[in-house]
Amino acid sequence: MTEELQVYKCNICGNVVEVIHSGVGELVCCSVPMEHLKEQSEDAGLQEKHVPIIKIEGEHKTIRVGSIPHPMEKEHYITFIEAISPDKKYLKRKYLSPEEEPKLDLKNCSCNEFKARELCNIHGLWTSYYRENS
Repeated sequence: MTEELQVYKCNICGNVVEVIHSGVGELVCCSVPMEHLKEQSEDAGLQEKHVPIIKIEGEHKTIRVGSIPHPMEKEHYITFIEAISPDKKYLKRKYLSPEEEPKLDLKNCSCNEFKARELCNIHGLWTSYYRENS
């Protein structure tokens, strides 16, 4: 069973997909089941930091990757950063390239609560949460 917004990766060719509509089928690529990437929220044991950090300056919100900047090299980089409201009606995503700063500006974002996610091409899917006044 797949659920809306789950992320899957093919461990053979590297394809990554995000579920748009929930379903009962299995996602298959290269004739094998795709791996469901579980959301991680603690950087324990890794040199690179992955958990999204949300900065608030007045009405301006920014999501950065890691408590120290994550490497952005051809072999190891953040492929996207996104913010998702709890009702899933607001989603903002930024795709990144190596050498680009791993951050997402949320200008004019009126959401007082959202989940921040990012995908590292090597270490998988990472998440954190923002709730105003908490």
